[in-house]
Amino acid sequence: MPLFHAGPAPRLTGPRRGGLTGLPLAPGMRVGLFGGSFNPAHEGHRHVAETALRRLDLDRVVWLVSPQNPLKRADETAPLAARMASARSLARGPSMIVSDLETRIGTRWTIDTLRALTARHPGVEFVWLMGSDNLAGFHRWRGWTDIFRLMPIAVVARPGALLESRTAPAAARFAGFRLPDAAARRLPGAPTPAWTWLGGPLHPQSSTALRARAREAGPAR
Repeated sequence: MPLFHAGPAPRLTGPRRGGLTGLPLAPGMRVGLFGGSFNPAHEGHRHVAETALRRLDLDRVVWLVSPQNPLKRADETAPLAARMASARSLARGPSMIVSDLETRIGTRWTIDTLRALTARHPGVEFVWLMGSDNLAGFHRWRGWTDIFRLMPIAVVARPGALLESRTAPAAARFAGFRLPDAAARRLPGAPTPAWTWLGGPLHPQSSTALRARAREAGPAR
């Protein structure tokens, strides 16, 4: 299967070393980074975050609410404040943090955000978290191979694209670096590239379905 490569992310773009991220992280912490539009956030997102928190033995999960996903239409994306509020309503407990970091430091691409975080928080064992529906199209992300080499990745099973994600170009490209589910706790701090697939119960809720129901219901009266 030929692979589409979005190309490496330019290393001179995005924020420079220094400054504050506003995140209460300390060296030695095991931290999951869960990025997305959260348009809106829903129980499926919480399922991904809580599954990763438990199975990877993480100290924190940071929900990185994107100002605008470059692969999605801006006219279908709710204002950032509304999406932050929906994420906060679900990211409960001291282990969950909701952040508008990308808006504050001015990054557009995930690879630039992750480079900024690793530079500003040395000693933190970061893991990129995503649902399996995102793995199916991960090879379209800018600098996707760089993300695999920058930090470990945990993929949590989500309905709707299970077959496509297991046979995705990204899964095929890095098949030899996948840790078995039983070894998931070793993922934070593992030499990169390294990734794992976390199976288990599926949560059916999705942002696409919620937006479709909202359109069908029409404006509130």
